[in-house]
Amino acid sequence: MNLLYCGDRNILDGLIISILSILKNANEELNIFVLTMRYQDEKKKYKPLTSKVVKELDTKIKSKNKKSFIKIIDITKEVNEYLPTANIDTFFTPYCMLRLYADKVPCIPSKILYLDTDVVCLKDPLEFYNIDNTNYELVGVLDYYGSHVYKKNIMKKEYMNSGVLLLNMDLIKETKLFEKCRKMCRNVKRLLPDQAALNKYVKQKLIVSRKYNEQKQESEETIFRHFSTTFKFWPRIHKQTIKPWQIEELHNILNVHAFDDVLEEYKIITERIKK
Repeated sequence: MNLLYCGDRNILDGLIISILSILKNANEELNIFVLTMRYQDEKKKYKPLTSKVVKELDTKIKSKNKKSFIKIIDITKEVNEYLPTANIDTFFTPYCMLRLYADKVPCIPSKILYLDTDVVCLKDPLEFYNIDNTNYELVGVLDYYGSHVYKKNIMKKEYMNSGVLLLNMDLIKETKLFEKCRKMCRNVKRLLPDQAALNKYVKQKLIVSRKYNEQKQESEETIFRHFSTTFKFWPRIHKQTIKPWQIEELHNILNVHAFDDVLEEYKIITERIKK
C-alpha cells in the first residue's frame, strides 16, 4: 500500500500517530512517501523533515514488515520554481500545498493514498485503497461543511474534502490537474487554496461514503477519522480544533478513546526521538 504525507518538522506528531494507526489495522507492506522542503520568510523559518528524525518510526514500520519503508523527499527546488505566491502568507503554511507537486516527483507510484497528518485509521484501510480508481483522478469524500456552501449545481453536493484522497498519478499527469492547481495557488488567494483548486479543476472524480473520511463523529463503520476543524453552536457559535496529539482535549472534550493504544506507542516513539 502506497501512502503520501506532506509537511515540515511540525507534522511529526501527527505523522507518527497516523502511521501507527495504519500499522495497527493493516498487515500489508507500506511504502510511505513524505514530501518536505526548506522554506523561510521574514516571520518564520520552517525545518524540513529528515530521515534522521523519523528513524525510530522507520524501525517500527520495518518491525511489522521488513519490506516496508518511509522515504523523505525534499522538493525545495521544485516548489521554488513555482511558489504559490498568492497564498504564501495565508492561515495555512506553504507545506499544505506540497501534495500539488507530487506529479513532479518521479518515484511517486501511480496509485497512492494521500492523508493529512490529522487523520487516524480505525479499521482496515485496504477497503478504501482497493477501490478501482482507474478512471478517476481523485477518489474522496464530501467536505462536511464545504459541500453545503460551495456548489456548482445548487441541487448537487460535490465539493470534496482534500484530507483523504486516493490519487491516480498517471491520470493526474495526463489531465495536468496538479499543474492547473499550482497555477491557481500562485495567482488566486483562497481560504483553503489547495482544496479549492482541486475542487475547481478535477473532472474525473469518485465521491464515496463518509466512513472513509469522517470529519465529525466516528461510528462503528469509520475507516478514517479526520480531526479537522468543526463548529459548535452552544453556548455561542465558535470553532473547535482538537488534533490527535492533543491527548487531554481528545479525551476530556471529544471523549475519544478509540486509539488510546496507538497514543501510548506514540509517546514511546516521541521520547526516543527527543533523546
